[in-house]
Amino acid sequence: MALEIKQSLRLSQQLVMTPQLQQAIKLLQLNRIELAEVVNQEMMENPILEELTETPDGESTQSPEMEADHPVDPESEQRRDEDAFMKPTPKEEQLVAGKDDFNWESYVEEFNSNSSSAPSMREINEELPSFENILTKTTSLEDHLAWQLSMAALTDEERKLGELVIGNLSDDGYLNANLADLAEEVGMHMEDAEEILKIVQNFDPVGVGSRNLQECLAIQARFMNPRQPLVEKIIESHLGDLERKNYQAAAKALGVSLDKVIEATKLILEFEPKPGRSFHTSDTQYITPDIYVYKVGEEFVIVLNEDGMPKLRISPYYKNILSAAQKEGAAGTNNKLTKEYVQEKLRSAVWLIRSIHNRQKTIYKVTDAIVKRQRDFFEKGVQHLKPMILKDVANDIGMHESTISRVTTNKFVHTPVGIFELKYFFNSSINAADGSDSLASEAVKEKIRQMVTKEDARNPLSDQKIVELLRSENIEIARRTVAKYRDMLGILSSGKRKKII
Repeated sequence: MALEIKQSLRLSQQLVMTPQLQQAIKLLQLNRIELAEVVNQEMMENPILEELTETPDGESTQSPEMEADHPVDPESEQRRDEDAFMKPTPKEEQLVAGKDDFNWESYVEEFNSNSSSAPSMREINEELPSFENILTKTTSLEDHLAWQLSMAALTDEERKLGELVIGNLSDDGYLNANLADLAEEVGMHMEDAEEILKIVQNFDPVGVGSRNLQECLAIQARFMNPRQPLVEKIIESHLGDLERKNYQAAAKALGVSLDKVIEATKLILEFEPKPGRSFHTSDTQYITPDIYVYKVGEEFVIVLNEDGMPKLRISPYYKNILSAAQKEGAAGTNNKLTKEYVQEKLRSAVWLIRSIHNRQKTIYKVTDAIVKRQRDFFEKGVQHLKPMILKDVANDIGMHESTISRVTTNKFVHTPVGIFELKYFFNSSINAADGSDSLASEAVKEKIRQMVTKEDARNPLSDQKIVELLRSENIEIARRTVAKYRDMLGILSSGKRKKII
């Protein structure tokens, strides 16, 4: 077979993402805390960028430190011409093109004057203690048990096994490891290991180190004074009946009256099923909204939250460097390298600032479209949430669905009815029984939750009963869908919600 080399011409289209476009997309999907970290990092790496702060008399000045709050006037932002905002200015087009005759001095002065138009309203209380002075450390479950273990009269081998047991406890206080494996690790017989485990299980909190719920409750039952034989028997043989609320079966099997079983069950319900729970302190995650929606009169006002975001501008110091480089021309190699370096950093700084402005403007436009479509929700609550998809908002503001998805990721909005993630407003629809306007799935979940909250504890609503009640409210829904929504809400089945006691 002969090989032949020939030339051919082919036209094709490719989507090329420049580094600047990749940065803009990345900034779009960051939440405000992540964005602040990115901006701080850029300020450290790019000497052209600096933070613009204001003195108490209102004059702008350069600050070496990050300010905590920089609110932006939403009304002035809204009045800004969107087309002019999104498009680069003629000077910026020359900047991107990298023309040598570009007037850097006039551009930097104009850019800094525009960047400093938003007022700063920060208030600092110098009398507040520092963050480090208000931190505290709580005693962990492991530390609490290790202290008790150190007080026990044990050999080195027994103490080592006790430390292994304590080190393999879950946050709820249950033993996550196989005791036989732990005993083998320290070279101890299984019978002796069981004795050491019992010692740990008798530590405070009682029942810690148990291998299952039954063992945990049985240990606590043995500490009752006086002892309750019926309670211990129920825990040993009839926990399943208690879970199913089948007290009659337990009473019949034990040969006692139903009242005695109920009294014993009341005592068991006072036990702690998770002994380590009181020592488990998870970090509280505070949500700071990215945007606020207020109702003023009959209208809703949208306010961007830019607290903690530094106001960026181009450093006047490097403006002077550029001016000096232009006056001297390309006479020296050092001047040429300096000019190229400053120009590169200036392009990066300009693009970052415009990307941040574009991000804030996009968030505002998306929230405004959501408010217009979900006005009943903002006025009356979750039950009036309407079905909405990404395409609806994308068509309203003339953007792609992927952009809407990025904007609504990890962004939270403060509303008159609570704080919600922007993605919360996009959900599927449930058809109405009479063919009228459909209802959002989140609104149906809220109706189910309220029905369960108001139900009779002795006669809880079954899934089929909930279906019938929703149908009476003109909501057509299947029983399996009700079961799915109930599981998503963390609501037990009707049999497990039933309370006889």
